[in-house]
Amino acid sequence: MTDQAAHAVEPERRTALLLVPFLVGSAVAIVLGVYGNVHTPTGIAVNVAGFSGPLEAKVWLTSAALVLAVVQIGSALAMYGKLGRLGAPSWIGALHRWSGRAAFLLAVPVAVHCLYALGFQTATPRVVVHSLAGTLFFGVFTVKMLGLRRDGLPGWALPVLGGVAFTLLVGLWWTSSLWFFTTFGVQF
Repeated sequence: MTDQAAHAVEPERRTALLLVPFLVGSAVAIVLGVYGNVHTPTGIAVNVAGFSGPLEAKVWLTSAALVLAVVQIGSALAMYGKLGRLGAPSWIGALHRWSGRAAFLLAVPVAVHCLYALGFQTATPRVVVHSLAGTLFFGVFTVKMLGLRRDGLPGWALPVLGGVAFTLLVGLWWTSSLWFFTTFGVQF
């Protein structure tokens, strides 16, 4: 095989490195969706001290996760050199990792609440979008986390997965927190 032919196959092999993470992430999304659909919602789940109720905790934790996701986007843009002259300070990688960890930790009790107390719902377009975005978010997040440990991924993979995870989190916030704040007002 010529050197040129070897390079022609390389992108396919690199993309194939996403196969296992994609299959695992798909399984996560499907299992969450099926569980949310077949589990009888209890109406009761996680409450966090300092909030008047579980829904208030849910919308504020989601809002905090969204703020950290914006930090994720900004730090990723800096790491990839997309902020022009601003550059990337030496600590930007640590900021990216820790803000991502914190956002995930904030999202877990929200997911537990949604799945256990509310389930996968289809009563209105808003809750359908919210339910789908929630299950897909954790699936995409899984693909991204598993992909981080695979050497040789295509250069587009992590930015695309991060962008999709961010977009899904914005959709979750839009269909839950923003809806709650505009319907019931800002409450703690």
